[in-house]
Amino acid sequence: MNTTPSPAAQALLRQAQSVLRAGEPAEAARILERCVQDWPDFTAARQHYATVLFQHLADPGAASIQIGRLIDGEPQNAAYRVFRAAILGQLGDYDAAITGYEEALALQPADARVWLRYGYVLRTAGRRDDAIAAFRKSLALKPSGEAWWSLADLRSIEFSATDLAAMQSLTGAAGLASDDRAQLHFALGKALEDAGDFDASFAQYERGNALMRSLQKYDADEMTAYVDRASAFFTGDFFATRSGSGCETPDPIFVVGLPRSGSTLIEQILASHSAIEGTMELSDIIAVARAATGSGPFDFKRYPQALAELDRSRLKALGETYLARTRAYRREGRRFFVDKMPNNFVHTGLIHLILPRARIIDVRRDPLACCLSAYKQHFAVGQSFSYGLADLGRYYADYVRLMAHFDSVLPGRVHRVNYEELVADPQREIRSLFAYCGLPFEEAALRFHENRRAVRTASSEQVRRPLSREGLDSWRHYDPWLGPLKDALGPTLTNT
Repeated sequence: MNTTPSPAAQALLRQAQSVLRAGEPAEAARILERCVQDWPDFTAARQHYATVLFQHLADPGAASIQIGRLIDGEPQNAAYRVFRAAILGQLGDYDAAITGYEEALALQPADARVWLRYGYVLRTAGRRDDAIAAFRKSLALKPSGEAWWSLADLRSIEFSATDLAAMQSLTGAAGLASDDRAQLHFALGKALEDAGDFDASFAQYERGNALMRSLQKYDADEMTAYVDRASAFFTGDFFATRSGSGCETPDPIFVVGLPRSGSTLIEQILASHSAIEGTMELSDIIAVARAATGSGPFDFKRYPQALAELDRSRLKALGETYLARTRAYRREGRRFFVDKMPNNFVHTGLIHLILPRARIIDVRRDPLACCLSAYKQHFAVGQSFSYGLADLGRYYADYVRLMAHFDSVLPGRVHRVNYEELVADPQREIRSLFAYCGLPFEEAALRFHENRRAVRTASSEQVRRPLSREGLDSWRHYDPWLGPLKDALGPTLTNT
């Protein structure tokens, strides 16, 4: 077996890179796998292979094996240790991820980016004060919008006048990348909101969103067209003719809705039950949807119509694929687990077909409160609709329309939780939630804030506090600027 890169090995790497650029990560992974098998010491190919597995195929377990091989060969390589720590965090092994970042920082203590990543995993693990110290260390090494937003996103932090001045000064810095500058504007929006200057606060949120909108493509018409297609495609007859198909395992509990709707709170309540494990926002249903439409790039315009081509054996196999992919995230041996990817509401029909006994919980929040909260949030990836008030309103209306369709063709299949009703009467709503899941009520669910599990989302701080009416009407501070959102919501504003 060849152990050093040859022209043939280099050619395979270039071929894989070309295939990846063409939007075929699975084929790129197959080429890279062959490359590292034939040339096991070709570190560039192995690093690319790990990256494709982790970032493009959402397979952190396989990526971890490859990065482990790289670390074995170069134990003093801090970048490899950072990569593995990120993978361990994705797998939910936060203690090991923290250790990994600490090992990397021991090798590279002046790297502001690594201090940021270290702070993220500390926050996820509930070590708030340590996370703040890590973010502050990153700022001391290299001021950045991302570090300021990381602090602001803790929600409960109070910025000093010195902090506010430092952020405002940084806005005039040359050379800030657009995404970093956007995060700085979001952080300033939060700081000025806390100071009660809502006019200036909204101006900062508006600037941050405008920057993000310039960086991410989003077409609201595509979402509306999808809901039209899905509503026409997923009929009662379509589901009736496929009754009894799919994988009968009841383990998954899907929590869907819009970001900032209260879905993290529902996950925390569910994960406080002795039979349920909380995981994170998993991308595996999205990967299964891609597989259901063929081996090439995901063709959104063929979805969901392509599902009509799947026979019973294929539907069952896709359900089993989802369970196999998510097994690495189940670390506690509990009977059920939560998949809290909110955007999975788009895949409600697919979930029902491949996992007919899985629970689907739709978390609904007042549309103005929910949409404004999303508008004030910088999302790393995946929520490109959130950077415009009109786009947010249309997306929310399309979401409500799609879920109403599933209520009509699959009555009782989806359990809805209204955030405001949960706050008003938590015991009633939580009992109803567990009844839908077929589980007995447990008092620990009312004390969800005492659950010390790791939480990865922007709501990690909120779910570590008891339920409160505080903040329910905070959107009213920004009411003068919400005209485009209200217009886009239309009848949905009063009919949800």
